[in-house]
Amino acid sequence: MPLIRETIVTTCDAHGRVHLAPLGLIADGDSWIIAPFRPSTTLENLRAVPYAVANATDDVRVFAGLMTGRRDWPTVPADRVPVPRLAAALAHTELAVDAVTEDDQRPRFQCRVVARGLHAAFAGFNRAQAAVVEAAILVSRLHLLSRAYVEGELARLAIAVDKTAGEGEREAWSWLQERVRAEGAGASASRR
Repeated sequence: MPLIRETIVTTCDAHGRVHLAPLGLIADGDSWIIAPFRPSTTLENLRAVPYAVANATDDVRVFAGLMTGRRDWPTVPADRVPVPRLAAALAHTELAVDAVTEDDQRPRFQCRVVARGLHAAFAGFNRAQAAVVEAAILVSRLHLLSRAYVEGELARLAIAVDKTAGEGEREAWSWLQERVRAEGAGASASRR
């Protein structure tokens, strides 16, 4: 299995409109692969403007917020690519698309690293943060998974949230719970 880093990816369309999406980037030597599903705004943007920024953040409200319709997260200019970075990023990696491997479900954009930046210290791991990211991934797949499976996984993840969450993790968790209650398994997930 490949190494996958869960990040917030920023892209832009041809008119400069910014899009943020929680995406797992696939490690490929010194490169990264972005593999957005069809259809998606990220896919369309990468075709129009072949650059992206992978943002590393420990604010899991961004992951949960993007999966629950809370899209207004501040961005600031990146150093070397025409796509901004997430203002709340602890670190970011600026990427340029070098090649595209077409696929009916998930085209793969091979990206080289153009620049990296560090912005804040990482305070350490928190089990609740990991649980929120896992729950956000579940929410992105509500249209694929059974209600019983989703409820079982959320019950398991809730243990870590109950034991270790701070205010931000609890808020993010509540957003995801609301989304699952509102849509249930089998509903259409938001476009990434």
